[in-house]
Amino acid sequence: MALAKYSLAVLVESSNIHNHSPISSSSSCSLLPIAFSSHTFSPVKATTRPLSIIPKLGRISHKAKAKPQEPEFSLAADAFTHFKHLLLPITDRNPYLSEGTRQAAATTAALAKKYGADITVVVIDEKQKDSLPEHDSQLSSIRWHLSEGGFQEFKLLERLGEGNKPTAIIGEIADDMSLDLVVMSMEAIHSKHVDANLLAEFIPCPVLLLPL
Repeated sequence: MALAKYSLAVLVESSNIHNHSPISSSSSCSLLPIAFSSHTFSPVKATTRPLSIIPKLGRISHKAKAKPQEPEFSLAADAFTHFKHLLLPITDRNPYLSEGTRQAAATTAALAKKYGADITVVVIDEKQKDSLPEHDSQLSSIRWHLSEGGFQEFKLLERLGEGNKPTAIIGEIADDMSLDLVVMSMEAIHSKHVDANLLAEFIPCPVLLLPL
């Protein structure tokens, strides 16, 4: 077994989100980079040369029958058909949510609706709640945008003023709750709220990064 780290680009068109794809960002086609790490079996090349098994007990030779192997990208694609719990991290302070956060909220709702999954939202900020006068307005905006996607009920977490990196907090929650997918906008990376280099290290599940 080998540890494989790879990215998968998915071409989607938002005008057919409910019929063809759960991912929506604009009316044009976009390539969505999906970065994640996963344990997969490395493809084994079939051979008819003698194979050695149980080396400590002796060498046993036999002919290996050719067996088709499933490509790694097929294994990766299969992971995107078993969503049961999605995580939507909020790292910006806009009380009405930034464009990238609104896009991530809409995409999370669409995915959860398609696969019958649950949604957990985590609001992350380095400041304490008392230092965020518009925090309650932001929570109301989150509820409104998810309700527009058909979700009135979801789990809400607040990780404020802890001093930890947002990427580490996201990874901790994803691990503790055994989440299936994290949905984020590239805006969080461009704004330096999330370190893209640490995504594969801290987050144990696939991460869907939406382009702006």
